Amino acid sequence: MSAPAGIARTPEPPYYAVIFTSKRAADDDRAYGAVAQSMVELGSRYDGFLGIESARGADGIGLTVSYWRDEAAILAWKRDTEHEKAQRGGREAWYDAYQVRVARVERAYGFARGSSG
Repeated sequence: MSAPAGIARTPEPPYYAVIFTSKRAADDDRAYGAVAQSMVELGSRYDGFLGIESARGADGIGLTVSYWRDEAAILAWKRDTEHEKAQRGGREAWYDAYQVRVARVERAYGFARGSSG
């Protein structure tokens, strides 16, 4: 069974979700997209990374949820020097505001048209 495009395939719970909600600044900095993509690529190489989902509305509000095996993997990612550099860029130029929330996923279920089971 394959997952629909854009929906992360995660294992059976428990696992962790890092929920990043952001409000983009008015300036459309072209560097933002490149840095955001490089962060996805870098984070996905970390041991314990399970997947990511992201969306942004026309109003500039974005939501990115990354999934992790455990809190140690989240902490290692948070402390990555390139990730820290991107976080500084976010505070200085790309975001008017953001919130990070970390949650333990206890239950998960879903639906995918055309899948069996």
